[in-house]
Amino acid sequence: MTTFDRIKKLADKQGKSLQQVASDLGFSPSYFYNLKNKKSPSAEHIAKVADYFHVSVDYLLGRDKTEPTPQTVDLVDLANKPKDFDWGSVLSVGGKPIPEEDKELIRRLFAHKLSD
Repeated sequence: MTTFDRIKKLADKQGKSLQQVASDLGFSPSYFYNLKNKKSPSAEHIAKVADYFHVSVDYLLGRDKTEPTPQTVDLVDLANKPKDFDWGSVLSVGGKPIPEEDKELIRRLFAHKLSD
């Protein structure tokens, strides 16, 4: 399986087209299809793709054959994290970071669950 195949599989699992993923990451619409034609990805781009899909660069490059498993996020636990917690490590919106005001809304929304 090629890097292109792995990225395509991850996009399909999320119900996204490669053009949508490219747009979310600020890449050209044809970026991933260039990979299909054996163009090598830059280190910067492959790292962004790995972060977007919450997988390792090694997985994308085929050095780690372990299939990624979906990560379950407990929103009550997340709401109780300190304000400096790296939310991007577990949660994003279309691969983009969650704005601070949205993080605060999540904290408030689930704060009542902490007292139940």
